[in-house]
Amino acid sequence: MKRGDRPVAWPTDPIRWPSLAADALPAAVIFLVTLGPGQVLSRGEPWTLLLQVALTAPLLWRRRAPLTVFCAVGAAAAIQWAAGVQLPADVALLVALYTVVAHRPWRWALTAALVLEAGVVLAAARWAPPGQFPFSVAALAAMAAVAVTTGLWARARRAYVASLEHDREQRARLAVAEERARMTRDMHDIVTHNLSVMVALADGAAHVRHRAPERAADAMERIAGIGRQALEDMRRSLGAGEPGAGEFGAGPAERADASRHPAPGIDQLGPLADRMRAAGLPTSLRVAGDPGTIPAAAQLTVYRLTQEALTNTLRHAPGATAEVRVRLTPRRAEVEIVDDGRPGRTADGTPGRGLTGMRERVAAYDGTLHAGPVPGGGWRVAADLNLTGERRP
Repeated sequence: MKRGDRPVAWPTDPIRWPSLAADALPAAVIFLVTLGPGQVLSRGEPWTLLLQVALTAPLLWRRRAPLTVFCAVGAAAAIQWAAGVQLPADVALLVALYTVVAHRPWRWALTAALVLEAGVVLAAARWAPPGQFPFSVAALAAMAAVAVTTGLWARARRAYVASLEHDREQRARLAVAEERARMTRDMHDIVTHNLSVMVALADGAAHVRHRAPERAADAMERIAGIGRQALEDMRRSLGAGEPGAGEFGAGPAERADASRHPAPGIDQLGPLADRMRAAGLPTSLRVAGDPGTIPAAAQLTVYRLTQEALTNTLRHAPGATAEVRVRLTPRRAEVEIVDDGRPGRTADGTPGRGLTGMRERVAAYDGTLHAGPVPGGGWRVAADLNLTGERRP
């Protein structure tokens, strides 16, 4: 079949034929059980057999057209009442009522129930034994109530299953959105940081290429290394958390490479500071506490926050120096990045991609983030991550 062709409804169509077979079962059971000797066949009247068929045959389409089937069965029952013939196949009215209640809006279900109750009163008035009219009405009304209750239960169960399916789909959509947001944050951090460092190194190499060729060559080697590292980080980020290697996921080779080179953490803050120093941003680093007690995901968050803050300093505060202070406990991870850039700097002072990504990363740990100018000049970014898993009230 070519793309754009209409699908063909074969006899094995899973939407139509199984429902028809399921509806045929109760119709066949009611027809055969109520057809036995002493009920219909023993009458020897062909039109009673036709009434039997008229009462039960519409049930074949009861779930496709519940209201139409109920009206058809009701019309056959009215003819039966007018002819004064009492048939056990009247139970088809209860099946039709159940289907209307289970599959149609409330107003139609209520209308069908009221119509059947009127039929109950008429049937009891015509066929109830002398003095037994109230009891006949009560018995027939009880059977109708059972049909209505069963229909309501089926409706509630179907709605519950639908809500579960909707909740599952909603969770899947949220998971996809969260994964896309994670990838966006990682791509922003990786690309912005590495390009900023590479541009700074390239400017430095161009500046000293005649006076100190060896320094220019060293800068070019660093640029190549940073580029390779950026590609590796991008492959790892795009393939993380996708066991099936989806549309943007990594294949087996990339996943094996990611397992050999785990995501950056607190131990990689030293090499990060070295790269920033090589790019022209003097950076000092102090780490207090044991990184081994910090989960890998939290370590990645600390690394990305530091990377983003230092990259902003490199881009927007040339000639500044930066200091990174990290304090670690089993319950909290605190990171503070301060530089002494020129007063009045506004890098990320408005909610841009960088600051928004920082806030999203910190919010995942129910933490706090402060980013703003320092009195007298400079910029400060401070984050406090909650590692206990307990949400603040």
